[in-house]
This record gives sequence, C-alpha cells and structure tokens, in this order.
Amino acid sequence: MLDKLVELSNKYGADPNFVLAGGGNTSYKSGGLIYVKASGTALGSITAEGFVALERAALEAMRAKTYPGNEAEREAAVLTDLMEARVRGAERRPSVETLLHDLFPQAYVLHLHPALVNGITCAAGGEAAADKLFGDDFIWVPSTKPGYILAAECEKLMREYKNKHNKDCRILILQNHGIFWADDDLDRLEDNVSGTMKKIEAALARKPDFSEYEYNKTSPAEFIPKIRMCYAKKTGAKTACAKFLFNREIEHLVRSREDFMPIAKPFTPDHMVYYKDEPLFVENTADFERLFDGFVSEKGYVPKIAAVKNMGCFALGRTKKECETAAALFFDAVKISVYTKSFGGYLPLSPELREFIINWESENYRQGIALGGENTKRLNEKICIVTGAAQGFGKGLAELMVKEGANVVIADLNYEGVKTLADELNKKTGTASAFAVRADVANEESVQNMVQAAALEFGGVDIYVNNAGIVRAGGLDELELRDFNLVTNVNYTAYFLCVKYVSKIMKIQHETAPDMCFDIIEINSKSGLAGSNKNFAYAGSKFGGIGLTQSFALELAPYNIKVNAVCPGNFLDGPLWSDPENGLFVQYLKAGKVPGAKTVADVKKFYESKVPMGRGCQTSDVMRAVLYAVEQVYETGQAIPVTGGQEMLR
Repeated sequence: MLDKLVELSNKYGADPNFVLAGGGNTSYKSGGLIYVKASGTALGSITAEGFVALERAALEAMRAKTYPGNEAEREAAVLTDLMEARVRGAERRPSVETLLHDLFPQAYVLHLHPALVNGITCAAGGEAAADKLFGDDFIWVPSTKPGYILAAECEKLMREYKNKHNKDCRILILQNHGIFWADDDLDRLEDNVSGTMKKIEAALARKPDFSEYEYNKTSPAEFIPKIRMCYAKKTGAKTACAKFLFNREIEHLVRSREDFMPIAKPFTPDHMVYYKDEPLFVENTADFERLFDGFVSEKGYVPKIAAVKNMGCFALGRTKKECETAAALFFDAVKISVYTKSFGGYLPLSPELREFIINWESENYRQGIALGGENTKRLNEKICIVTGAAQGFGKGLAELMVKEGANVVIADLNYEGVKTLADELNKKTGTASAFAVRADVANEESVQNMVQAAALEFGGVDIYVNNAGIVRAGGLDELELRDFNLVTNVNYTAYFLCVKYVSKIMKIQHETAPDMCFDIIEINSKSGLAGSNKNFAYAGSKFGGIGLTQSFALELAPYNIKVNAVCPGNFLDGPLWSDPENGLFVQYLKAGKVPGAKTVADVKKFYESKVPMGRGCQTSDVMRAVLYAVEQVYETGQAIPVTGGQEMLR
C-alpha cells in the first residue's frame, strides 16, 4: 500500500498551500510495521524508497521507557532508540515525529503545516476558535517541545479524548506547529482535510494582499548588494544570494517597527529552522553594516531576513535555494500574521521553545538535508548576466553557467525565448537559478531595468557577459547608414551602457567585500582582431569593443573588477551563421564575399578551410575561455582568441 502513501504525500507535498521547504510528513501502518517519511525528504517528490520502516513494538517500548531529564542527553538517547527500531537493512533516518505518528491507530496519517491552519494555531484565541469550528472532532495540543516530549503529551491527551468521547482522534491540532489528520480510508481522510480548510477559510475576516505595489526600484537595487556582501562575510561564504521581497502586505509591515511586530518573532519551528529566531529590522540604511554586525554579535546567528523601514524586506542565503526557502517561510509567516487577526491576534512561539528549537539537533539535521550541501562547482552560486541569451553562444553560455553552479539572468529582446530557456533550466536543476529578463541592450532604460532585476532577484552581479550582438554584412556600395548605425549601437554603444550600470552594482559590492573579484566579459569576435572584408560595420564595432575593454579594465581595476574580451571564431553551426533567411552564410553568398561560391554549402566549406583546427568554434570552447577569465586573478584588459588558430595573438 506504499503506492497510495506516495500518492497522498506527493499530492499535498507539491501544494505550497500545505507544504513549504519539503516540510510535513506522512505514515502508513501494516503488519506490525510503520512506514514513515525519512527526515529531510521532500513530500512533493518522495518515492517508496523515501520511507523508513520501523517495528511498532519497539516504538511502544520507547514510550514506556524513562529517559534522562537532561534535554541533550534525552534527545540523543531517543534518537539512538529510534534508529534501533528500524527494520534490519533500513539506512535512512526516520522523521522526528515518528513516535507521534505511531500513536494514531488509523492506518494513514498526514501531518502538515498549512498557513491557513496556523492562522488558528498561532493565534491568541486559537483554541476557542477551534472549539467553535470543530466541536469535539479534534484535540488541541498546547505549545510543547517537539520530539519525545510532544509525543508523550499527545499520548496522554489522546487517551483522555478516547475515554471522554469513546472514539479515536482524527484531527490533532498543535499550537504553534501544525495539524495531523488520520484515517483508515484515504477518501475520508482527504474529505476531512478539505472540510477543515473550508471551515477555517469561511471564518476569516480578511486574507493577505500579496498584489504588486509600485515602488522605486533604484534604492533597493543599490542597497541589496551591500546586504548580500554583509551576509557572505559573516557566514564565511565565498558568495551569497539575496532577494528583495515587496508587495502590498509588506509595504504596510515595514512602515515602522511597531507595524513589523506581528512577524518579528517566529510562529512555528519551521520558521525558525529556515530563517532563524528573528529578522533584522533597521530604521535606515546609513549605518547598516554596523547594525548588521551588532545583530550577529547579540543574537549569535546571521539573519536570514532583513527589513528596512519604508523600503521592504530582503531574504538571504548562502545559496539561491537557501535564499528562496527563507523567502517562502517568511511569506508564510506574513500570511499567518494576517490570518491570526481573525482569531484573536498573533501568538508567536514562547522564548523557552525558541531557545530549545534553535539548538535542537533534529531540526538542524533536517535543515541540512533539505537545503543540500555547499555547491562545489566552478561558478559556485556566482550571480551572472548573459545578454543575447535566447539563442546561439548566449543560450549555450547560460546553459553551461547554470550547469557550473551559477545563478544566471538570461536577457534578450526575445523574452519568450529566454523565459522558455529559464523554465527548462530551473526544472532541470530543481532550483530558481535562472531568471528571464526582456532587455534591449541599446536602450539605456532597458539596460538599467535589466541590472536592477538581477540585483533584486539574486542580490547583485558577479559576472557580466556582454554577448548580445548583431551582424549586417555588405560592401561600401551596398551597406546603408541605418544598418551601420544599428550594428554600432548594439555591438559598441550597448557595451558601454551595460558596463556603466553593471559596474555600479559591482562597486557597491566592493565597498563591503574589497577582497572579492568581479568580472565583465565581452564576447567579441575574431573580427575584433583582424579586419573583415565587406563586413566593416561588424569588424569596426568589435575593434571598438576591444578598445572599450582595455579602457574599462584600467578604470575598474581599483574596484577588483576585471574586464576581458573573449574573441571566438566563427560559430558555423549557430543561428547567426546558419539561419536560412538572415544567416551569415546567406548574407555572404548574396554579398559575393566568397569568390566563386554558388551555394551556402560552398560558403561554409570556405570558412571551415580557413581554420587550422578544421572546424567552427563551439559554445564549449568559448565557455572554457570565460571560465579562465573568471578564475584567474591577475589578467585584465585582455582579448582572448578562441579561433582554432585562425587568428593568433601578436
């Protein structure tokens, strides 16, 4: 019957209204065994192998056993016995709530933490509201230390409930925690879940308003790099991620410290696990680094959520996944704070419980498993922008950068193309590491919006790849001025615009983290190293690009910003060359650039013959040069040829 348990788990685990950060757990009992979710396993994607089988007799013996009074000793002893209760051959660590699951006589148990339910569990009048909504169909469990103590308290309450009502509990509501549903029949269980949620929703006075709220993006976009660098320094990470959080609900919360109070303390263990005991709230940004350092010294941990009065909130993490998880749990807390207004007002976890949970080994273990280990790939959570990324070299570079562990803003005029690519990459990696932006690199406002979008989504920019480019071939007698200007604007002027705004973000990062290096890389061309017959507009723009690269390198070196160009040979298999209508093969054939060529195949063969290595340039060749430019720390202002020997350094 594990297939039905998997189906139940996946259904609710994949629904953010019920589960965040892979939380919650499920179980099934059969033949003296209980199958319970392994700790740190995500319900939304769990398979049969994600459940741990334990002997119920061994769990019953644990409940009858006397454990040490010292909390640390007790929890260690309970964990040892829990691991011993596994059937022979089981290797995974079972959920910390296994003992509680085993208390239910029903075959199926579903434990979740929906914000809607926690609007009652975290409310001052929650128990009274539950009485009114559910009568004698539930048990209310006051806030209790999780793990063994919680199971022992629930065992007592469930025994009293059965003696009083002559029936087994099917709904267990845990104050400041969540809810359990149990049944032998899955259809009845799901009906019970649906009924519970509908009753609570019907009792709400209002719901949270997460609609967009107009704001000036410049201030948070220029402040978030500082927050990100502060976080990286204090955690000892080589890099970090940050995300700006703002909507109508948050706009109200950050008006003052008093308005922020409903979410200043955590509601449940989940909130503590993923964004710590308390967010940082500051009145202004003038002395932020000192305030940030003071918070860390006082609290003993680095904040995962920072709020700035009249600006908004910022989620922080060593990785994009960690940052997104903190953001999701914070939004969950905001929802709960609004829901609690319908049930007597907010009631956060007690100081005693917060102290216990923040040091609890089981929750720290769960967090470590759920968030995964540190990224050890070559670009290791670096934040990158790649322009012209809907096709060709840009698309390939974006794909390879994500593969190497980077977070990438994929920018192009063709928004549909980059959005499709970002969705594909995020699905493949299971993270939000790719972000699509529509950008016209020759338009200053569009460039500014692109850079701001990168900062607000990821926290800054570590690597900028200036890849967007255009070709209009033709001799002096054929090429029109409008085409010459178009090539110049996209290949030369746009490079200046992008570096102008990207370097501004990088300079802010340098102020806080002066030892870090940042990179600007222009994808130039072999035509930037040697003139190109009847292609002077393109070659001129690329020669100019190398001049800009060298000049930018001189100006930005004091900020540890390296500026280099990569000069690929002809990407003969890419759309720039092979497009059947506007590709360079067609353009060059029409322009008569290859003497004697009568077909596109003749033109391609001619260009392949010019390369000593015998082939066109590939994206992987360019990526190796990009990685070299990023990883070396002593070269700037260079033009790196990747031409198969067609053009060599002089």
